[in-house]
Amino acid sequence: MSENFTGYTTGDNVAPDRWASALHLFDNGPGAPREETTTERWERAQLLFEAKDYIGAARLLALVVEEAPEQTGPRLLLARAYYHSAQLRRAEEQLRAIIERDPVEHYAHLMLGRTLQRQGRQDEAEPLLRMAAAWSGEFPEED
Repeated sequence: MSENFTGYTTGDNVAPDRWASALHLFDNGPGAPREETTTERWERAQLLFEAKDYIGAARLLALVVEEAPEQTGPRLLLARAYYHSAQLRRAEEQLRAIIERDPVEHYAHLMLGRTLQRQGRQDEAEPLLRMAAAWSGEFPEED
């Protein structure tokens, strides 16, 4: 007999986003159709990102960003999902949008610098990486 209450063995059998969806399965009663909220999409996207399903996370995060364009967190996570799934131009677009709205968002500068580096655009990346380092308090040592 299994030590697990349900007899279900954990592992890679169920995608993490299924657990997030199951949390709200009966909110409107059994069998009642229900639209997923922006917050639920955001929660599910975070689970997918944590599970390294970057493409699945990006699909959901694109919807979240469309529904709440003023929010930095979802846009930043969308840029990270694009970066990790090698959609570098898309990551760059999202990061530039963040920096345009919040010019001192140091993590966006760092990510944009790394995204540009990964695209072989080192000259464009260097000033962004220096700014990110300065804002985070990491100053280069004098030679």
